[in-house]
Amino acid sequence: MTDPTIAAGFFEATGNFFTDLAAVKPLELLIALAFFGAYLSVRARAYFNVLRAAYPDSEFQFRKIWGAWVAAYGFNNVVPARGGDIIKLFLVRSSVPKSSYPAVASSFFVEAVFDLTIGIPVLIFAFTQGVFPQPPDFASVDSADLAWLANDASRLLFIITSIGVLLTALFAVLSSRVKLFWERVRQGVTILFDRDRYLREVWAVQFVAWLLRCSCFWFMLDAFGIPPSVESVLLVLACNAVAGAIPITPGGAGVMQALTVKVFANAAPATVVAAYSVGQQIALGAFSFLLGFIALVAVFGFRSFGEVRRAGTEHRAAEKRTDAV
Repeated sequence: MTDPTIAAGFFEATGNFFTDLAAVKPLELLIALAFFGAYLSVRARAYFNVLRAAYPDSEFQFRKIWGAWVAAYGFNNVVPARGGDIIKLFLVRSSVPKSSYPAVASSFFVEAVFDLTIGIPVLIFAFTQGVFPQPPDFASVDSADLAWLANDASRLLFIITSIGVLLTALFAVLSSRVKLFWERVRQGVTILFDRDRYLREVWAVQFVAWLLRCSCFWFMLDAFGIPPSVESVLLVLACNAVAGAIPITPGGAGVMQALTVKVFANAAPATVVAAYSVGQQIALGAFSFLLGFIALVAVFGFRSFGEVRRAGTEHRAAEKRTDAV
């Protein structure tokens, strides 16, 4: 159960955000959102290149892959546990001819390679700055998500074990088709076996997207009255990395807010930092959700995220009936 004081702190910060809304610099905020939109589009382009390598003989449109990527990102900002990835799985599967769910699912891993190679150095930098909490201190951060895991290592072990059991069960269910299954999984990560092409078409493109994201956070900090710097932007990225690794809440909102307040405690007045911690989440979450919804309607013709999920369930059920025959 969430600590009432933590919830009270979140709502107080939200109140500060709306109270100080007039103090937010609108031009800087709009520039930040523009950079964020560019970041999403460039990341989608990198993922499009992953799929082109996996399905060189299939013709599919970038706008559909962009729509699927943006819609999933937007939905992940309003639902916990990365529920948007299910939407992305269906939309990409239906957009790429002759594709399969195992291959599309494994292609998600290719994106994560860059996140690890850039995220680990960013976290190492953050841990050496003296303001970012060390992993053993996560339990003292005012976040129910972090405290719940950090206070009892057995909980984390239980989660990891449960995932392992589920994967083992899934493997057992698919054992009759295991060879075909792993061939499709390998197909999704085809580009990783061509190092030069991966670095050129995926890693380098994602790096450009990362720079755009850094630019977004620079202007976002400035918009809310916190002096921007390379160090402060990297600290925001570190907060995002930790929040993204614990997707218990939509977009890791609670973790992100708690870490931001702690990290920037000495950078600006407490009310300013609290308003920024919530304001950034609200601004980016609302923007990405709206952009994702527009993508659903304009690119795929769906009128709601729920409609996509129902269509995906029906499509998967139809495929199972076809396979059975």
